[in-house]
Amino acid sequence: MSDKSTSPLGVFERYLSVWVALCIAAGVALGNLAPGLFATISALEVARVNLVVAVLIWVMIYPMMIQVDFGAVRDVGRRPKGLVITLAINWLIKPFTMAALASLFFLHVFAGLLPEADAQQYIAGAILLGVAPCTAMVFVWSQLTRGDANYTLVQVAVNDLIMVVAFAPITALLLGVTDIVVPWETLLLSVILYVVIPLVAGVLTRRALTRRSLDRGALGRFVGALKPVSILGLLGTVVLLFGFQATTIVERPLTIALIAVPLLLQSYGIFALAYLWAWAWKVPHPVAAPAALIGTSNFFELAVAVAISLFGLQSGAALATVVGVLVEVPVMLSLCAFANRTAARFPA
Repeated sequence: MSDKSTSPLGVFERYLSVWVALCIAAGVALGNLAPGLFATISALEVARVNLVVAVLIWVMIYPMMIQVDFGAVRDVGRRPKGLVITLAINWLIKPFTMAALASLFFLHVFAGLLPEADAQQYIAGAILLGVAPCTAMVFVWSQLTRGDANYTLVQVAVNDLIMVVAFAPITALLLGVTDIVVPWETLLLSVILYVVIPLVAGVLTRRALTRRSLDRGALGRFVGALKPVSILGLLGTVVLLFGFQATTIVERPLTIALIAVPLLLQSYGIFALAYLWAWAWKVPHPVAAPAALIGTSNFFELAVAVAISLFGLQSGAALATVVGVLVEVPVMLSLCAFANRTAARFPA
């Protein structure tokens, strides 16, 4: 997703979508050939956060956290447009468009293909995805689009703070359920694993590099050297996510395809809205791209945890959140590629 002069991966990185497709196929194949292995890995979790996947995501996030400069973070308040777009999309638009699209497709367009009881469950799962903006993977998408690391950190941090107070009320409103219990252990553990720990590690690494070397390019070369490891972490995550659900993918392909339709429309529609808004507002691309990608990506650990607590492990709602996990990486990579191709249309 970047040119040869800035990418140590060269051809490998430019054909990332091909490798992701191969990893999807490998995950499905391995998950069916060795279900016991993936069941064992899947069981290594705390508060619905899989520890193996967490390590891989941490590996992906760490290089971007090294680029965070707290001196520049203070200047984010002088450029509020990207933050306004992110917050408006995530909390005033996205949950409600997801509820509307899910209801339209599962109750009307697919009415003859799905039992009504299942349709209601799928709507609930889709809503849970729509109310949970991304905390972790957005750092990866921002890095792939050369986003402003400082601005992205602030966007995620503000979203997380709002999520603490807004997730339960919005979810209760859209689901018509009054006893929403936020899985605080999932929320807090995810923030610690995906934001706090890699941020602290990144800050310490940055300080060590800048103190030991007077070469201003040392930091950039170090981050560049980590990029292959970061990409391998992404590919490993894809294999695991599809391996965990390999049996379901093979046994219920039509159901998964039907659930994926409104999720895909929601993802591309939300991105288009946020990206065009940023373009019309003349927001610089390093801020505009992450602003649009944050609204498109989901906090799937939280959505899955709430779906299971409300409706059960084998429920249609839980299945819908899992389908959201499966479609996220391919969709987000396609949007990253589009964002990179259109970067020149934004102000410098």
